[in-house]
Amino acid sequence: MQLKIYNSLTSEKEIFKPILEGNVGMYVCGPTVYSNVHLGNVRTFLSFDFIYRSLTHLGYKVRYVRNITDAGHLTDDGDVNNDRFVKQTRLEKLEPMEIVQKYTVDFHKVLDMFNLLPPNIEPTATGHIVEQIELTQKLIEKGFAYESNGSVYFDVLEYNRRGLNYGELSKRNIEELFANTRDLDGQGEKKNPPDFALWKKASPAHIMRWNSPWGEGFPGWHLECTAMSTKYLGETFDIHGGGMDLKFPHHECEIAQGKACNDIAPVNYWMHANMLTMNSQRMSKSTGNYILPMQLMTGENDFFEKPFHPSIVRFCFLQAHYRSVLDISNDAMLASEKGFIRLMEAVKVLNSITPNDEKQSDFNLEEWKNKAYDALNDDFNSPVLIAQLFEAVKYIFALNDAKETISTKDLEDLKATLHALIFDVLGLQAIEENNNEKLDQTLQVLIELRNQARKSKNFDLSDQIRDKLLAEGIELKDGRDGTTYVLN
Repeated sequence: MQLKIYNSLTSEKEIFKPILEGNVGMYVCGPTVYSNVHLGNVRTFLSFDFIYRSLTHLGYKVRYVRNITDAGHLTDDGDVNNDRFVKQTRLEKLEPMEIVQKYTVDFHKVLDMFNLLPPNIEPTATGHIVEQIELTQKLIEKGFAYESNGSVYFDVLEYNRRGLNYGELSKRNIEELFANTRDLDGQGEKKNPPDFALWKKASPAHIMRWNSPWGEGFPGWHLECTAMSTKYLGETFDIHGGGMDLKFPHHECEIAQGKACNDIAPVNYWMHANMLTMNSQRMSKSTGNYILPMQLMTGENDFFEKPFHPSIVRFCFLQAHYRSVLDISNDAMLASEKGFIRLMEAVKVLNSITPNDEKQSDFNLEEWKNKAYDALNDDFNSPVLIAQLFEAVKYIFALNDAKETISTKDLEDLKATLHALIFDVLGLQAIEENNNEKLDQTLQVLIELRNQARKSKNFDLSDQIRDKLLAEGIELKDGRDGTTYVLN
């Protein structure tokens, strides 16, 4: 089966035809590093990690570029006080690049825990100011941009006047854009309300600023991705990915910039990961329905009854297609944990199976493999792929119970295929047993039994538990906040 990808530009699944046979250029919009990466971000980056892994497994040589946005940008009201980097530097009393370093490290740490592969290239916005200025100059020279009071704007009306179509990705028309866009960012500087900033003049209060032909300022948000993607992947490349929330205006602006600058569509396949909800509600700090990745993994939150290992969270995320809304809840995580454990048990059981070359199996291994790879080739359908893996799991446990049989050749094939799909493609990792955690859990049970004995005035039993633990080098200490233990 040929690989098919859902193209957000055409709203159809299309047979994937890379520009250079056997090679893929893929750009994914990275984080803006002014705060901790949130769980919704993780879902997006994890989705494209799975896509990256899948493309590599299917035999493509992939150049994966994912940027870091480390330059401040004004929000829609044009107020420097609402620049996220400015606000965070004031809040934490740090320099802007200290903020950048702190949250870039956090971003990489979290993604490492979820076993995401690093991109081949991870450029930063501040490292490509020269390229962004050059792009802006080129757009001015071609008549698609204009300078106004030290800022430079992309002329959306001129773009459409030349037969191009601003709104083609998000399926918006120019009349709606003119009617629904307020001129907040330009504060009267723009020719047309939908025009967007390529370069902004820096006010005296703006911290991050660079020299340009138009005076001191900073680049527009949309410009950086055009500059970095085309520098490393060419004027046209295969895949551009990101969250659904970036489709408009960010990706729409990237298309316009690319076409206006280079007279060619910048991307052949646009891919968008859908949003993450929790307990069927949108995740939001303002409503309190919000959790950071580390809080989910440590259990320090009010939504989940226990901590969950990153591999279980990853498994949960991959049970939804990347284009579907994913809802997480305590029940969903517990179900994912149960499924993950069974999958890993099957991998262990398979290693202990003895083949039988004399009796033929009812399980058609080749047909199963085809179904698994059909799912992978069908727009990276991870939930169907996982369903196929559990068909193999049923077969493995039937082998273990001597209800099924397998030849030596098929056994090696099944082992290799399962290992590749589970660990290389899905990116799951086996969870190593933590002896310290097991010890703590066991001691907590004994402490609870001792507390119950004391409540029922069974002091002989309570003293017996204490003394036997002490003999093993574990001292119980009773205090106002409960009983703790010390290992001697």
